[in-house]
Amino acid sequence: MDLNSFSQTLYDNLVNTSVLELVAVFFGLLSVWYAKKVNILVYPTGIISVLIYVNICFNSQLYADMGINAFYFVMSVYGWIMWTRKGENHKERPVSFCRGKCFLVTAVFFAASLVIILLLLTYFKSDDDAYWATGVPYIDTFTTAIFIVAMGQMALKKVESWIFWIVGDVISVPLYFYKGLVFTSLQFTIFLVIAVMGYLEWRKQALNLTNGA
Repeated sequence: MDLNSFSQTLYDNLVNTSVLELVAVFFGLLSVWYAKKVNILVYPTGIISVLIYVNICFNSQLYADMGINAFYFVMSVYGWIMWTRKGENHKERPVSFCRGKCFLVTAVFFAASLVIILLLLTYFKSDDDAYWATGVPYIDTFTTAIFIVAMGQMALKKVESWIFWIVGDVISVPLYFYKGLVFTSLQFTIFLVIAVMGYLEWRKQALNLTNGA
């Protein structure tokens, strides 16, 4: 894609973007920023974003994407509950590293997500050879599973959640660009920058807590 094609595609994406989608993008970016700051507002802002996308996907008959966003909504509610739950010492859950059993559970959860998503795609797209020939469905499956695991880890305030967000964003930027969704690709570029900042900030907090600072 040359510069002229890029500019035209970006312009077309901006022109065709609805006000509702812009609101969803705004709250999505706001949610990631609040996550970086370890602020509980990450969840209400994220819920607004995913619910709007559920509506957009339903109206566009993108039922698989609608289902994924509905799942994100459930995970956001779960994360909200986990972040507000007090421990025995009546303190909020601290930011921490994923260790031992956490890695095993994460690996199993990721593998299960991959299998379930592929089975669902096979059920709904089994006769669409052109769909599978591009290889994009496999990449979509991988990134979706990564984001699901990232949300689960974030609900537990694990530093490694940002590593999953970063990997997913790195893959999503060129993926959406390839699909011609330049505006969405730029959005994930911003997500990537904030995710790197979030990882550094959460890692610092976890290290300070570990070292008793």
